[in-house]
Amino acid sequence: MKISVTLKVFSVALVLILLVGAVAWVNARSAREVKSLITNVPATYVPIYGDLARANLRAVEEGLFVRRLIIARLLTPGESEAMAGLESLTNEKGSQADAELAHARHLIALAIADPASFEDKLQLGRLDTRVEFLQKRHAELLKVVAAADAAIEAGDVEGGKSKLQEMDQLRDVFDGELDFARRETLMLLDNSARTAVDAQSTAAKYGLLLLGLALALGLVMTAIIAVGLVRPLRRLLRGTIDVQQGALEIEVPVTSRDEIGDLTVGFNAMVKELKAKARIRETFGRYVDPRIVANLIDQPERLGGAGERREMSVLFCDMKGFTALSEGMTPAGMVRIVNRYLSLMSDPIHRNKGIIDKYMGDGIMAYWGPPFTLADDQADLACAAGLEQLAALPTLCAELPEITGLRRGIPPVEIRIGVATGEVLVGNIGSDSSISYTVMGDTVNFASLLEGANKAYDTRFLVGARTADLAANSIVFREIDLLLVKGKQEPQQAFEVLGRQGEVAAAVLTMAERFAEGLAAYRRRAWRDAEAAFRAALEVVPDDGPSKVFLSRVLRLATDPPSADWIGVWELREK
Repeated sequence: MKISVTLKVFSVALVLILLVGAVAWVNARSAREVKSLITNVPATYVPIYGDLARANLRAVEEGLFVRRLIIARLLTPGESEAMAGLESLTNEKGSQADAELAHARHLIALAIADPASFEDKLQLGRLDTRVEFLQKRHAELLKVVAAADAAIEAGDVEGGKSKLQEMDQLRDVFDGELDFARRETLMLLDNSARTAVDAQSTAAKYGLLLLGLALALGLVMTAIIAVGLVRPLRRLLRGTIDVQQGALEIEVPVTSRDEIGDLTVGFNAMVKELKAKARIRETFGRYVDPRIVANLIDQPERLGGAGERREMSVLFCDMKGFTALSEGMTPAGMVRIVNRYLSLMSDPIHRNKGIIDKYMGDGIMAYWGPPFTLADDQADLACAAGLEQLAALPTLCAELPEITGLRRGIPPVEIRIGVATGEVLVGNIGSDSSISYTVMGDTVNFASLLEGANKAYDTRFLVGARTADLAANSIVFREIDLLLVKGKQEPQQAFEVLGRQGEVAAAVLTMAERFAEGLAAYRRRAWRDAEAAFRAALEVVPDDGPSKVFLSRVLRLATDPPSADWIGVWELREK
């Protein structure tokens, strides 16, 4: 017989609901009883005790004002504004003391009349009588005060002093009786609270006992169906964990014909789908950056999305001397060299969060920017990747004999790098049958031209002005020239990357200062000053390519000066 999971769960839930409902009913009934007990404590005894305490305080204040009033009249007979104020305060405090005592008696009467109260009616009655006696005692005290006041007004000073002593004696008796009434109230409060706590403890014990019974019965019923319900779920859970950890070869056995069995069948189908998707992702990821692959697979609707304009940094890297290296090599040998070269040059790009757009023979195009990197970090990361590519060259040169099988005659291998930062069009670009997630625009073209411009200046790493500005805090640059790119009206600044901040040799920094002096003199047509500065730069670093280029250019311009509208811009005619 097929019993669905819904029926199984509903049966257990129904039994548990009944058991919990019974426990809740018993607890609610006990809670109502305890509530009636606990409510009487703050609603009856605490207010009574508060009334008596306030009455005591008002009586003490009244006694102080009375003494001050009588002493003032003894010392200064007659009426005054100060005496009138003391008399008003005395009457006010006396009225307040009477009101507090009356309110205390009212609360005591309510407690006696309450049929749900648990207190000792006899003790409450005695307390009521005691408070009533306190009211009478206070009235007697007021009479003595009035008699003392009358004697002083009549000029009987001795009689006033006698009444004052009598008032003090009555005041002490009144205070003692009031204090005793407070202690008796406090004792009733303590007894009531203890009774309420005992009742609550008893109710809690019964509640816990019933709850334990309910839980025991619930556990028994749960254990009955656990074998047929929980065990296959655990198998599914273990399978899910294995899949989460990358084990896509797992298949969970189907052991039931209920919903769990259907879920197991669906789980196995899902794992097969994930395995196929992972295989696609792995294969596709060899041709396109895995972040782009993940984005396109997880959000296929973006395949048809329009491009958007963003500021990004684009890098071009190309091998110098590739033609000389390829001469005499077999195709298989060249593939090994190119693959090793591209691996070494690609690793720095990946480490610095760049996206490799494409490989072009021995050239690489990569880019940085949102959403793959933060906008403020893109130039730093691009320059760092280029420096790491230059640092990887010795490794490639050391491996060339092993890769090529040649021990001598291997031409030197160098690379040229160009980076530009600016607005590009980024998105899925292509035809209906074939598209590529790429970047395009003037910034891409300028980065490619900068890579080629390294040949003209005998440099290895050139960047544009925007890149140098964004990465100035972490990278050391020197301006190389103002370039007029073919097809553009405005010249573009080109900078050479010298190294990371704090890592550039002192000689290189000195050379860069002399070069900057020469460049400034060159732009203002001070040919002799420019020649001296460039020669000084070469004295520090004899093989500095840009200094050699500009020295040759200055010597030529000194004999054949440019036109009057010349502003130091050099036209870049070819890549």
